[in-house]
Amino acid sequence: MLYRTEGIVLKTSLFHEADLIVTYLTKDYGLLKVFAKSPRKIKSRFGSSLEPLTHSRISFWGKQDAALPRLTQADIIHSFESLRSSMRSFLMISEFIELTINFLAERDVNLRAYNLFMSTMHSLEKDHITDFIALFYKIKFLDIVGFLPKLDACGRCGKEGEIFYISHGTILCKICSGGALSSFKLSKGAMKFYAHLLTWELQSLSRLKPAEAMVVEISSLIDEHMKYILQKTFRTSTFTVPDSLNNRMIYL
Repeated sequence: MLYRTEGIVLKTSLFHEADLIVTYLTKDYGLLKVFAKSPRKIKSRFGSSLEPLTHSRISFWGKQDAALPRLTQADIIHSFESLRSSMRSFLMISEFIELTINFLAERDVNLRAYNLFMSTMHSLEKDHITDFIALFYKIKFLDIVGFLPKLDACGRCGKEGEIFYISHGTILCKICSGGALSSFKLSKGAMKFYAHLLTWELQSLSRLKPAEAMVVEISSLIDEHMKYILQKTFRTSTFTVPDSLNNRMIYL
């Protein structure tokens, strides 16, 4: 059966000498892996449509429950070439990609996750790449997939608290912590900043200039929270970007 949708390339994996397995985030089928026959050959009909971050209308063929349907067509809607051409932006987006692949199940349709990813890509093309945008994306994504940490009050009794416990995913008050090992003691300013982040919209970020200390404090907590949930560190978090490489083309 032939299926059609639109999606953005998250990654490609080599399969034999000239074939690829392409991982898409799609509008109608969620996280989708397809087999692309001979896209690495010079005369391939796919052209540049399988480059990472390319948004396309795609067609694929296979049984409804096929593990690896065959990609038959990919027509580019938008290439996001400018985001691929900067190492800093591409490494940030690569972290978003790792988040998506690790938290979303294959073929589990999640339109909110798809829309968040696509709107963020378009926003990054227009605005400067900042740690603030990266933090915003992670928080919104964790909210969508149900792993958002609770920082407004104790997760057990609802009383005030200031210490976040990684193993519980929430702030706990002194009584409810029960001797558990603490992880992060949060400032009042950071907790207020986090509460605002949950209500802000992507299009308003360019007009906001939060204190760097607040961004760093909440970012550290979010990164450790994700690391605990997945029991691993994202590959992209181990990279630093020298200034001399900020504008060089890189690929997954």
